[in-house]
Amino acid sequence: MAQSIETGATVPHPTFPEALRVWLRIGLLSFGGPAGQIALMHKELVEEKRWISEDRFLHGLNFCMFLPGPEAMQLATYVGWRLHGTKGGIAAGLLFVIPGFCIILALSIAYALFQGSAWFASLFFGLKAAVLAVVLEALFRVARKSLKGKPGYVLACASFLALFAFDIPFPVVILAAGLIGYFCERQNPGWLSGTVKYSQYIEEKSLGGFAHALWTILVWGTLWAIPIVAISYIFGGNSVYMNIAVFFSKMAVVTFGGAYAVLAYVAQAAVQDFGWLKPGQMIDGLALAETTPGPLILVLAYVGFLAAFQNPSGVSPLLGGVIGAALTTWVTFVPCFLWIFLGAPYIEKLRQNRALSGALAAIGAAVTGVILNLTVWFALQTLFAKVNTVHFGPLAFAWPEAGSLDVAALGLAIVAVFALFRLKLGMIPVLGLCAALGVVIKLLM
Repeated sequence: MAQSIETGATVPHPTFPEALRVWLRIGLLSFGGPAGQIALMHKELVEEKRWISEDRFLHGLNFCMFLPGPEAMQLATYVGWRLHGTKGGIAAGLLFVIPGFCIILALSIAYALFQGSAWFASLFFGLKAAVLAVVLEALFRVARKSLKGKPGYVLACASFLALFAFDIPFPVVILAAGLIGYFCERQNPGWLSGTVKYSQYIEEKSLGGFAHALWTILVWGTLWAIPIVAISYIFGGNSVYMNIAVFFSKMAVVTFGGAYAVLAYVAQAAVQDFGWLKPGQMIDGLALAETTPGPLILVLAYVGFLAAFQNPSGVSPLLGGVIGAALTTWVTFVPCFLWIFLGAPYIEKLRQNRALSGALAAIGAAVTGVILNLTVWFALQTLFAKVNTVHFGPLAFAWPEAGSLDVAALGLAIVAVFALFRLKLGMIPVLGLCAALGVVIKLLM
């Protein structure tokens, strides 16, 4: 048993095997994109297990929003590090990614071999409707935890409008929210972050230093580079594998704002610049990633698989695809461990600065608006066959064609919402129910 720094309450501290079982469960059930994954971790780690306080959980989440890469996976790595040090962070991060990678790899192989089959399309027709309900439920859960008072709701709404109606880049929205929170908290303490007990105690493992930073960069930088060097030696510097390694390594450095913030650029590069995929294949990949556990950015593994499957270099298409998917996943997620292990020791120090905590709280509120925007976008793509962009002065927003409404998809989404919110069936039963209904509906049409 241990004492919570924030509240002084007695809370259980897990053994490493206990934590492994929970991280595996989260990795297997983390559907619904970052919103659903963060909500699941909050439920498991804060509400049920009480292994980490809500204040520290949200503070870590807001910090992860500053980093490139998938914030949900990085948050899991951070919490794992807080519980059991470096080995805990590695275990949490790996178990968050590996189940989803195995599933997305299997689905990528099935897609490449059976993409023309009607049964395959009908299965994911139902799953997409169910995921819409899962994302909606996650949005409500995260909003309840992140929005504290009217200022938080104002920031969330402003963030949503900036993204949805004015097409303002995500980094600009996050930067503006952080500046607002920083200066307002300095002028009016507790304006957004609420009344927080700032402990003067900082745990020994939270203290970083130059040696720690240098060692972290050396170890994880080397691990990041090893497969790139190996691929260059085996297949040459101009192979599709080398292009994959270099391109997605760059993505790992600039993917601020999570998967959705970078998917448009990846789609353009994969389809237009490299010619790896066809436009329809990229959209199908997003649907696959939305309906599998793990970070949404695992869709990049699907891109890497098809890129190498359709352009193998000296090996069979299937083997080439597996190499492409594994290489993409490696250069995408290894840097996440570098960012977290490099920055995690300083998160506790940031907690002692009220103004910076206000900035991070404001970012958390703004991210709720971001998730709302993503929910609306996913709903439009799921329920309508045609979605246009309307331009009106400075406004530019998505608007569906009413006649393109997919009534069957809408019906399935309503069933999923009812089952999830009213019947409390749980995520997995709802996904299974809608997948089965989708197959039936498509067979009858």
